[in-house]
Amino acid sequence: MTLTRPRPDPVDIPESVWASNQLSSFIARIAEEHGPIFEFRPRGGPHAGQPVVYMVGPQANRFVLLSGREHFSHDQGWTPVIGETLGHGLLNMDPPQHTLHRALMNPAFTSVFMAGYLPLMQRVIAERTAEWVQHDTIDLMVEAREITFDVAAAALVGLRSGPEVDWLRERFYVLLRGGDPGTYDENWDELVRRQLHARDDLQVKLLELIAARRSTAAVAQDDVLGMLVRAHDEAGNRLSDEQLLAHVNILLVAGHETTTTLGAWVLYVLGEQPECAARIRAELTSVVGDGPLTSDSLHRLPFLSAVIRETGRLHSPVLLLPRGVLSDFEFAGRWVEVGTPVFLAIAAGHRMPSVWDDPERFDPERFLPPREEDRRTPYGLATFGGGPRICLGINFAQLEVMALVAHVQRHYTVRHVSKEPVREFGGLLPMLPDGMRVRVTGG
Repeated sequence: MTLTRPRPDPVDIPESVWASNQLSSFIARIAEEHGPIFEFRPRGGPHAGQPVVYMVGPQANRFVLLSGREHFSHDQGWTPVIGETLGHGLLNMDPPQHTLHRALMNPAFTSVFMAGYLPLMQRVIAERTAEWVQHDTIDLMVEAREITFDVAAAALVGLRSGPEVDWLRERFYVLLRGGDPGTYDENWDELVRRQLHARDDLQVKLLELIAARRSTAAVAQDDVLGMLVRAHDEAGNRLSDEQLLAHVNILLVAGHETTTTLGAWVLYVLGEQPECAARIRAELTSVVGDGPLTSDSLHRLPFLSAVIRETGRLHSPVLLLPRGVLSDFEFAGRWVEVGTPVFLAIAAGHRMPSVWDDPERFDPERFLPPREEDRRTPYGLATFGGGPRICLGINFAQLEVMALVAHVQRHYTVRHVSKEPVREFGGLLPMLPDGMRVRVTGG
Protein backbone atom coordinates (compact mmCIF):
# COMPACT_ATOMS: atom_id res chain seq x y z
CA MET A 1 0.00 0.00 0.00
CA THR A 2 1.43 3.38 -1.05
CA LEU A 3 0.82 6.26 1.31
CA THR A 4 -0.09 9.57 -0.30
CA ARG A 5 1.91 12.42 1.12
CA PRO A 6 -0.27 15.51 1.59
CA ARG A 7 0.51 18.34 -0.82
CA PRO A 8 -0.06 22.03 -0.13
CA ASP A 9 -3.69 23.17 -0.47
CA PRO A 10 -4.51 24.66 -3.89
CA VAL A 11 -5.73 28.27 -3.83
CA ASP A 12 -6.68 30.88 -6.40
CA ILE A 13 -5.39 34.45 -6.60
CA PRO A 14 -7.74 36.49 -8.83
CA GLU A 15 -6.18 38.41 -11.69
CA SER A 16 -7.64 41.63 -10.28
CA VAL A 17 -5.59 41.20 -7.10
CA TRP A 18 -2.31 41.01 -9.04
CA ALA A 19 -3.13 44.35 -10.63
CA SER A 20 -4.01 46.05 -7.33
CA ASN A 21 -2.27 47.33 -4.21
CA GLN A 22 -3.71 44.42 -2.21
CA LEU A 23 -1.57 41.50 -3.38
CA SER A 24 0.59 41.10 -0.27
CA SER A 25 -2.37 41.58 2.08
CA PHE A 26 -4.40 39.03 0.08
CA ILE A 27 -1.60 36.43 0.25
CA ALA A 28 -1.23 37.12 3.99
CA ARG A 29 -4.94 36.33 4.49
CA ILE A 30 -4.56 33.08 2.53
CA ALA A 31 -1.63 32.11 4.77
CA GLU A 32 -3.67 32.83 7.91
CA GLU A 33 -6.52 30.66 6.57
CA HIS A 34 -4.64 27.79 4.85
CA GLY A 35 -1.36 27.80 6.74
CA PRO A 36 2.10 28.98 5.73
CA ILE A 37 2.31 26.85 2.57
CA PHE A 38 -0.12 26.53 -0.35
CA GLU A 39 -0.22 25.86 -4.08
CA PHE A 40 -1.12 28.26 -6.88
CA ARG A 41 -1.19 28.07 -10.70
CA PRO A 42 -0.05 31.40 -12.20
CA ARG A 43 -1.71 32.54 -15.41
CA GLY A 44 1.41 34.18 -16.83
CA GLY A 45 5.19 34.25 -16.54
CA PRO A 46 7.74 31.44 -16.87
CA HIS A 47 5.63 29.06 -14.73
CA ALA A 48 2.26 29.77 -16.37
CA GLY A 49 -0.24 26.97 -15.88
CA GLN A 50 1.94 24.79 -13.67
CA PRO A 51 1.63 24.43 -9.91
CA VAL A 52 3.97 26.59 -7.85
CA VAL A 53 4.23 26.64 -4.09
CA TYR A 54 4.02 29.78 -1.98
CA MET A 55 5.55 29.82 1.50
CA VAL A 56 4.63 32.67 3.84
CA GLY A 57 5.54 33.91 7.31
CA PRO A 58 8.34 33.68 9.88
CA GLN A 59 8.61 29.89 9.99
CA ALA A 60 8.67 29.72 6.21
CA ASN A 61 11.34 32.43 6.10
CA ARG A 62 13.44 30.56 8.61
CA PHE A 63 13.07 27.24 6.77
CA VAL A 64 13.88 28.57 3.29
CA LEU A 65 16.61 30.99 4.35
CA LEU A 66 18.25 28.95 7.13
CA SER A 67 17.23 25.57 8.51
CA GLY A 68 16.11 23.93 5.25
CA ARG A 69 18.17 25.91 2.77
CA GLU A 70 19.91 22.78 1.42
CA HIS A 71 16.62 21.85 -0.28
CA PHE A 72 16.62 24.97 -2.45
CA SER A 73 18.42 26.27 -5.52
CA HIS A 74 18.86 29.97 -6.22
CA ASP A 75 19.88 29.17 -9.79
CA GLN A 76 16.72 27.15 -10.50
CA GLY A 77 14.68 29.85 -8.77
CA TRP A 78 16.05 33.12 -10.14
CA THR A 79 17.38 32.21 -13.59
CA PRO A 80 14.01 31.13 -15.11
CA VAL A 81 12.59 34.46 -13.92
CA ILE A 82 15.37 36.92 -14.80
CA GLY A 83 16.67 34.93 -17.78
CA GLU A 84 20.27 34.55 -18.85
CA THR A 85 20.80 38.22 -19.74
CA LEU A 86 22.57 39.10 -16.49
CA GLY A 87 24.72 35.96 -16.34
CA HIS A 88 25.34 34.05 -13.12
CA GLY A 89 26.26 36.31 -10.22
CA LEU A 90 25.74 35.91 -6.49
CA LEU A 91 21.96 36.23 -6.86
CA ASN A 92 21.55 33.07 -8.94
CA MET A 93 24.55 31.00 -7.88
CA ASP A 94 24.42 27.84 -5.77
CA PRO A 95 27.12 26.35 -3.49
CA PRO A 96 29.96 25.61 -3.69
CA GLN A 97 30.54 28.28 -6.33
CA HIS A 98 28.49 30.83 -4.43
CA THR A 99 30.37 30.16 -1.20
CA LEU A 100 33.71 30.85 -2.88
CA HIS A 101 32.60 33.98 -4.74
CA ARG A 102 30.82 35.47 -1.75
CA ALA A 103 33.97 35.02 0.33
CA LEU A 104 35.87 37.01 -2.31
CA MET A 105 33.32 39.85 -2.11
CA ASN A 106 32.69 40.00 1.62
CA PRO A 107 35.61 42.36 2.41
CA ALA A 108 34.12 45.03 0.13
CA PHE A 109 30.78 45.01 1.93
CA THR A 110 31.65 45.10 5.61
CA SER A 111 30.11 47.93 7.65
CA VAL A 112 33.59 49.42 8.19
CA PHE A 113 34.31 49.45 4.45
CA MET A 114 30.85 50.88 3.73
CA ALA A 115 31.53 53.88 5.97
CA GLY A 116 34.15 54.97 3.45
CA TYR A 117 31.41 55.35 0.84
CA LEU A 118 29.40 57.87 2.88
CA PRO A 119 31.11 61.00 1.45
CA LEU A 120 30.42 59.69 -2.06
CA MET A 121 26.78 59.06 -1.20
CA GLN A 122 26.41 62.52 0.33
CA ARG A 123 27.95 64.21 -2.72
CA VAL A 124 25.60 62.45 -5.13
CA ILE A 125 22.55 63.06 -2.93
CA ALA A 126 23.33 66.78 -2.58
CA GLU A 127 23.92 67.19 -6.32
CA ARG A 128 20.83 65.28 -7.42
CA THR A 129 18.40 66.84 -4.91
CA ALA A 130 19.56 70.45 -5.44
CA GLU A 131 17.20 71.00 -8.39
CA TRP A 132 14.09 69.42 -6.86
CA VAL A 133 12.65 72.74 -5.67
CA GLN A 134 12.89 74.20 -9.18
CA HIS A 135 10.23 71.82 -10.49
CA ASP A 136 6.50 71.98 -9.85
CA THR A 137 6.49 68.24 -9.08
CA ILE A 138 9.00 65.40 -9.23
CA ASP A 139 8.67 61.63 -9.46
CA LEU A 140 10.42 60.22 -6.41
CA MET A 141 11.03 56.87 -8.10
CA VAL A 142 12.82 58.51 -11.02
CA GLU A 143 14.84 60.81 -8.77
CA ALA A 144 15.76 58.08 -6.30
CA ARG A 145 16.86 55.83 -9.20
CA GLU A 146 19.23 58.52 -10.47
CA ILE A 147 20.75 58.88 -7.01
CA THR A 148 21.12 55.18 -6.25
CA PHE A 149 22.51 54.26 -9.67
CA ASP A 150 25.02 57.11 -9.54
CA VAL A 151 26.17 55.87 -6.14
CA ALA A 152 26.29 52.24 -7.28
CA ALA A 153 28.23 53.12 -10.44
CA ALA A 154 30.79 55.10 -8.48
CA ALA A 155 31.17 52.66 -5.59
CA LEU A 156 31.08 49.49 -7.65
CA VAL A 157 32.83 50.38 -10.91
CA GLY A 158 34.42 53.78 -10.25
CA LEU A 159 32.31 55.93 -12.62
CA ARG A 160 31.30 59.45 -11.58
CA SER A 161 27.93 60.98 -12.42
CA GLY A 162 27.62 62.14 -16.01
CA PRO A 163 26.58 61.03 -19.51
CA GLU A 164 28.38 57.69 -19.21
CA VAL A 165 26.52 56.78 -16.02
CA ASP A 166 23.22 58.03 -17.47
CA TRP A 167 23.82 55.75 -20.48
CA LEU A 168 24.40 52.75 -18.21
CA ARG A 169 21.34 53.52 -16.07
CA GLU A 170 19.03 53.72 -19.07
CA ARG A 171 20.16 50.37 -20.41
CA PHE A 172 20.00 48.60 -17.06
CA TYR A 173 16.47 49.93 -16.61
CA VAL A 174 15.50 48.50 -20.00
CA LEU A 175 17.13 45.19 -19.07
CA LEU A 176 15.35 44.97 -15.72
CA ARG A 177 12.01 46.68 -16.30
CA GLY A 178 11.64 46.92 -20.05
CA GLY A 179 11.95 50.71 -20.19
CA ASP A 180 9.44 53.47 -19.51
CA PRO A 181 6.31 52.54 -17.52
CA GLY A 182 4.15 53.29 -20.55
CA THR A 183 5.75 50.38 -22.44
CA TYR A 184 4.67 47.63 -20.01
CA ASP A 185 1.77 46.52 -22.23
CA GLU A 186 3.53 46.73 -25.58
CA ASN A 187 4.37 43.89 -27.95
CA TRP A 188 6.34 41.19 -26.10
CA ASP A 189 8.70 40.48 -29.01
CA GLU A 190 9.61 44.16 -29.26
CA LEU A 191 10.26 44.27 -25.52
CA VAL A 192 12.59 41.27 -25.71
CA ARG A 193 14.38 42.78 -28.72
CA ARG A 194 15.02 45.99 -26.80
CA GLN A 195 16.28 44.09 -23.74
CA LEU A 196 18.68 41.98 -25.82
CA HIS A 197 20.01 45.11 -27.51
CA ALA A 198 20.54 46.75 -24.09
CA ARG A 199 22.31 43.61 -22.85
CA ASP A 200 24.70 43.63 -25.80
CA ASP A 201 25.48 47.34 -25.33
CA LEU A 202 26.16 46.82 -21.63
CA GLN A 203 28.36 43.79 -22.21
CA VAL A 204 30.65 45.73 -24.53
CA LYS A 205 30.96 48.65 -22.12
CA LEU A 206 31.46 46.58 -18.96
CA LEU A 207 34.05 44.33 -20.61
CA GLU A 208 35.97 47.50 -21.53
CA LEU A 209 35.96 48.51 -17.85
CA ILE A 210 37.14 45.04 -16.81
CA ALA A 211 39.93 45.04 -19.40
CA ALA A 212 41.11 48.45 -18.22
CA ARG A 213 41.32 47.17 -14.65
CA ARG A 214 43.28 44.11 -15.72
CA SER A 215 45.88 46.28 -17.45
CA THR A 216 49.23 46.16 -15.72
CA ALA A 217 49.38 49.94 -16.06
CA ALA A 218 46.06 50.42 -14.29
CA VAL A 219 46.14 52.04 -10.87
CA ALA A 220 44.51 49.85 -8.22
CA GLN A 221 41.14 51.32 -7.24
CA ASP A 222 39.27 50.67 -4.04
CA ASP A 223 35.86 50.26 -5.64
CA VAL A 224 34.28 46.80 -5.73
CA LEU A 225 35.30 46.01 -9.33
CA GLY A 226 38.91 46.83 -8.51
CA MET A 227 38.81 44.49 -5.54
CA LEU A 228 37.19 41.71 -7.58
CA VAL A 229 39.76 41.97 -10.38
CA ARG A 230 42.55 41.57 -7.82
CA ALA A 231 40.77 38.87 -5.75
CA HIS A 232 41.97 35.27 -5.91
CA ASP A 233 41.45 32.01 -4.07
CA GLU A 234 44.05 30.06 -2.10
CA ALA A 235 45.38 28.52 -5.31
CA GLY A 236 45.83 31.94 -6.90
CA ASN A 237 42.91 31.56 -9.30
CA ARG A 238 41.23 34.82 -10.33
CA LEU A 239 37.75 35.45 -11.68
CA SER A 240 37.26 35.19 -15.44
CA ASP A 241 35.87 38.02 -17.57
CA GLU A 242 32.58 36.13 -17.84
CA GLN A 243 32.35 35.76 -14.06
CA LEU A 244 33.28 39.40 -13.45
CA LEU A 245 30.70 40.54 -16.00
CA ALA A 246 27.94 38.56 -14.29
CA HIS A 247 28.90 39.89 -10.87
CA VAL A 248 28.99 43.50 -12.08
CA ASN A 249 25.60 43.06 -13.79
CA ILE A 250 23.98 41.67 -10.66
CA LEU A 251 25.69 44.15 -8.32
CA LEU A 252 24.68 47.16 -10.39
CA VAL A 253 21.08 45.95 -10.59
CA ALA A 254 20.80 44.81 -6.97
CA GLY A 255 22.91 47.74 -5.81
CA HIS A 256 20.40 50.32 -6.97
CA GLU A 257 16.97 48.87 -7.79
CA THR A 258 15.85 47.78 -4.31
CA THR A 259 17.48 50.82 -2.69
CA THR A 260 15.60 53.02 -5.17
CA THR A 261 12.27 51.53 -4.11
CA LEU A 262 12.95 51.69 -0.38
CA GLY A 263 14.39 55.23 -0.44
CA ALA A 264 11.54 56.60 -2.56
CA TRP A 265 8.89 55.00 -0.36
CA VAL A 266 10.42 56.40 2.85
CA LEU A 267 10.39 59.93 1.43
CA TYR A 268 6.84 59.46 0.12
CA VAL A 269 5.51 58.04 3.39
CA LEU A 270 7.03 60.94 5.34
CA GLY A 271 5.19 63.30 2.98
CA GLU A 272 1.93 62.11 4.53
CA GLN A 273 3.34 61.70 8.05
CA PRO A 274 4.35 65.25 9.07
CA GLU A 275 4.62 64.29 12.75
CA CYS A 276 7.11 61.53 11.90
CA ALA A 277 9.03 63.91 9.65
CA ALA A 278 9.20 66.50 12.44
CA ARG A 279 10.40 63.85 14.88
CA ILE A 280 13.17 62.81 12.48
CA ARG A 281 14.28 66.43 12.09
CA ALA A 282 14.34 66.84 15.88
CA GLU A 283 16.37 63.64 16.24
CA LEU A 284 18.85 64.86 13.61
CA THR A 285 19.20 68.21 15.38
CA SER A 286 19.78 66.46 18.71
CA VAL A 287 22.41 64.06 17.37
CA VAL A 288 24.11 66.11 14.64
CA GLY A 289 23.17 69.73 15.24
CA ASP A 290 24.35 71.83 12.30
CA GLY A 291 27.37 69.61 11.75
CA PRO A 292 27.99 67.08 8.99
CA LEU A 293 26.49 63.63 9.01
CA THR A 294 28.96 60.88 9.82
CA SER A 295 28.70 57.12 9.82
CA ASP A 296 28.70 57.19 13.61
CA SER A 297 25.90 59.78 13.82
CA LEU A 298 23.74 57.87 11.33
CA HIS A 299 23.90 54.88 13.64
CA ARG A 300 22.60 56.99 16.54
CA LEU A 301 19.22 57.80 14.98
CA PRO A 302 16.86 55.10 16.31
CA PHE A 303 13.62 56.72 15.15
CA LEU A 304 14.88 57.29 11.60
CA SER A 305 16.02 53.67 11.55
CA ALA A 306 12.59 52.54 12.78
CA VAL A 307 10.85 54.57 10.07
CA ILE A 308 13.00 52.93 7.39
CA ARG A 309 12.36 49.46 8.77
CA GLU A 310 8.62 50.06 9.00
CA THR A 311 8.56 51.38 5.44
CA GLY A 312 10.46 48.29 4.29
CA ARG A 313 7.90 46.13 6.07
CA LEU A 314 4.89 47.76 4.41
CA HIS A 315 6.55 48.44 1.05
CA SER A 316 9.03 45.62 0.55
CA PRO A 317 11.41 46.32 -2.37
CA VAL A 318 11.24 42.60 -3.18
CA LEU A 319 7.86 40.87 -2.89
CA LEU A 320 8.77 37.26 -3.70
CA LEU A 321 12.01 35.25 -3.51
CA PRO A 322 12.03 32.42 -6.11
CA ARG A 323 13.63 29.05 -5.42
CA GLY A 324 13.90 25.74 -7.18
CA VAL A 325 13.55 22.55 -5.13
CA LEU A 326 16.59 20.24 -5.18
CA SER A 327 15.17 17.50 -2.92
CA ASP A 328 11.78 16.58 -1.47
CA PHE A 329 10.95 18.25 1.82
CA GLU A 330 8.18 18.47 4.39
CA PHE A 331 7.05 21.77 5.85
CA ALA A 332 4.01 22.43 8.05
CA GLY A 333 2.70 18.91 7.35
CA ARG A 334 2.85 19.32 3.57
CA TRP A 335 5.25 17.69 1.11
CA VAL A 336 6.94 19.44 -1.78
CA GLU A 337 8.65 17.42 -4.49
CA VAL A 338 11.94 18.01 -6.25
CA GLY A 339 11.65 20.33 -9.26
CA THR A 340 8.74 22.36 -7.86
CA PRO A 341 9.02 26.16 -8.22
CA VAL A 342 8.75 27.81 -4.80
CA PHE A 343 8.15 31.46 -3.99
CA LEU A 344 8.91 32.79 -0.51
CA ALA A 345 6.37 35.61 -0.11
CA ILE A 346 8.33 37.88 2.21
CA ALA A 347 6.12 40.95 1.65
CA ALA A 348 2.98 38.99 2.54
CA GLY A 349 4.65 37.75 5.73
CA HIS A 350 5.10 41.38 6.73
CA ARG A 351 1.32 41.83 6.79
CA MET A 352 0.20 38.85 8.86
CA PRO A 353 -1.88 39.84 11.93
CA SER A 354 -0.64 36.75 13.77
CA VAL A 355 2.86 38.24 13.59
CA TRP A 356 2.38 42.03 13.61
CA ASP A 357 0.07 44.22 15.67
CA ASP A 358 -2.37 45.99 13.32
CA PRO A 359 -0.13 45.10 10.35
CA GLU A 360 -1.73 47.45 7.80
CA ARG A 361 -0.94 50.53 9.90
CA PHE A 362 2.27 52.54 9.52
CA ASP A 363 3.70 52.43 13.04
CA PRO A 364 7.49 52.87 13.45
CA GLU A 365 7.12 52.50 17.22
CA ARG A 366 6.70 48.74 16.71
CA PHE A 367 10.48 48.53 16.18
CA LEU A 368 11.43 50.54 19.28
CA PRO A 369 11.55 49.48 22.95
CA PRO A 370 9.57 48.23 24.69
CA ARG A 371 7.60 46.69 21.79
CA GLU A 372 10.34 45.50 19.39
CA GLU A 373 7.93 43.29 17.44
CA ASP A 374 10.70 42.11 15.13
CA ARG A 375 12.59 40.58 18.06
CA ARG A 376 9.39 39.03 19.38
CA THR A 377 9.13 36.95 16.22
CA PRO A 378 12.51 35.99 14.70
CA TYR A 379 12.46 35.96 10.90
CA GLY A 380 9.23 37.95 10.93
CA LEU A 381 10.98 40.82 9.12
CA ALA A 382 12.80 39.72 5.97
CA THR A 383 13.19 42.90 3.93
CA PHE A 384 16.80 41.99 3.16
CA GLY A 385 16.35 38.23 3.36
CA GLY A 386 18.12 36.40 6.16
CA GLY A 387 20.39 33.53 7.10
CA PRO A 388 23.86 32.96 5.60
CA ARG A 389 22.76 34.49 2.29
CA ILE A 390 21.30 37.67 3.71
CA CYS A 391 21.64 40.48 1.17
CA LEU A 392 25.36 41.16 0.69
CA GLY A 393 24.66 44.88 0.28
CA ILE A 394 22.49 45.32 3.38
CA ASN A 395 24.98 47.71 5.03
CA PHE A 396 25.37 49.64 1.78
CA ALA A 397 21.60 50.00 1.27
CA GLN A 398 20.80 50.97 4.85
CA LEU A 399 23.56 53.58 4.95
CA GLU A 400 22.47 55.08 1.63
CA VAL A 401 18.77 55.27 2.52
CA MET A 402 19.57 56.83 5.89
CA ALA A 403 21.85 59.39 4.23
CA LEU A 404 19.19 60.21 1.62
CA VAL A 405 16.33 60.63 4.09
CA ALA A 406 18.49 62.59 6.55
CA HIS A 407 19.63 65.02 3.83
CA VAL A 408 16.12 65.59 2.48
CA GLN A 409 14.64 66.09 5.95
CA ARG A 410 17.35 68.61 6.86
CA HIS A 411 16.92 70.70 3.71
CA TYR A 412 13.48 70.15 2.16
CA THR A 413 9.81 69.52 2.78
CA VAL A 414 8.05 66.85 0.71
CA ARG A 415 4.28 67.00 0.14
CA HIS A 416 1.92 64.80 -1.86
CA VAL A 417 0.15 66.24 -4.91
CA SER A 418 -2.69 63.68 -4.96
CA LYS A 419 -4.88 62.07 -2.33
CA GLU A 420 -5.10 58.89 -4.41
CA PRO A 421 -2.84 56.05 -3.27
CA VAL A 422 0.16 55.20 -5.40
CA ARG A 423 -0.90 52.58 -7.94
CA GLU A 424 1.18 49.46 -7.51
CA PHE A 425 1.04 45.92 -8.81
CA GLY A 426 3.18 42.98 -8.03
CA GLY A 427 5.46 40.26 -9.32
CA LEU A 428 8.89 39.59 -7.89
CA LEU A 429 9.41 43.36 -7.68
CA PRO A 430 6.70 45.99 -7.19
CA MET A 431 5.72 47.99 -10.27
CA LEU A 432 4.53 51.60 -10.00
CA PRO A 433 3.22 52.45 -13.50
CA ASP A 434 2.27 56.04 -12.59
CA GLY A 435 5.36 56.79 -10.54
CA MET A 436 5.30 58.61 -7.21
CA ARG A 437 4.76 62.34 -7.70
CA VAL A 438 5.40 64.90 -4.94
CA ARG A 439 6.09 68.60 -4.53
CA VAL A 440 9.32 69.64 -2.82
CA THR A 441 9.95 73.00 -1.13
CA GLY A 442 12.93 74.32 0.74
CA GLY A 443 13.20 74.17 4.53
